[in-house]
Amino acid sequence: MITSASNNRIKELSSLLEKSKERSRAGVYVIEGPRMYEEAPVFDLREVYVSESFASKEKNRELLEKHDYEVVADPVFKKLSATQNPQGILAVMAQPVYTLNEVLAGEAPLLLILEDLQDPGNLGTMIRAGEGAGLSGVILSKGCVDIYNPKVIRATMGSIFRIPFVYTEDLAETIRQVKEAGVKTYAAHLKGTAAYETFTFTEKSAFLIGNEGNGLTDEIANLADSYLKIPMLGKVESLNASVAASVLLYEAARQRRSV
Repeated sequence: MITSASNNRIKELSSLLEKSKERSRAGVYVIEGPRMYEEAPVFDLREVYVSESFASKEKNRELLEKHDYEVVADPVFKKLSATQNPQGILAVMAQPVYTLNEVLAGEAPLLLILEDLQDPGNLGTMIRAGEGAGLSGVILSKGCVDIYNPKVIRATMGSIFRIPFVYTEDLAETIRQVKEAGVKTYAAHLKGTAAYETFTFTEKSAFLIGNEGNGLTDEIANLADSYLKIPMLGKVESLNASVAASVLLYEAARQRRSV
């Protein structure tokens, strides 16, 4: 059992939780909680850490048969946890590597293309809601938040294991490749004049969502086949990025169910 916070493995785990560069260097990320652990692909599991109290409970025995694990003293584990009430289990996972072709796979892919999204909760929510709406994959500009940020991972509630994604150094060029593959691109934009429900999203479709504060840059917005708007009442000018993405994705899902 690990009883000291100065243990090298605990130090490494702390670095993985706190630093994107360390996660990238090691090619791994960290998940937390029984639900995430239960859904995690076994072949991607690298290390598992459980608190002393979690390991001692009979109800957790079956879950812990999935992989070898290291027991950590409760006070040390609490320092590692990203939540106020530690869930008792952390796992180090291998980072999967996807290609643009995998993101574009399928007869009628439904995509999110994100430019410089910064809030980890927004990204995680988009991925989780997206899976529910039939999202095929996500394309992220290099300026987006790290998808392996623990707050993103937590917000996905396991969807991170099932939605392929790619980061791109040149978002404009990647959008051109997406369009060459026959995908229609739609920019959620304040300049949009046609309401989102007037468009048809039953074929290959991608929604472009911009930075929370600044929206899409002109360069990226101008690459869209169409601008669209989400009509709103009251004095609200715009929606939270993850809410806007969810509205559009579920409209696409509604249309596709009726085809």
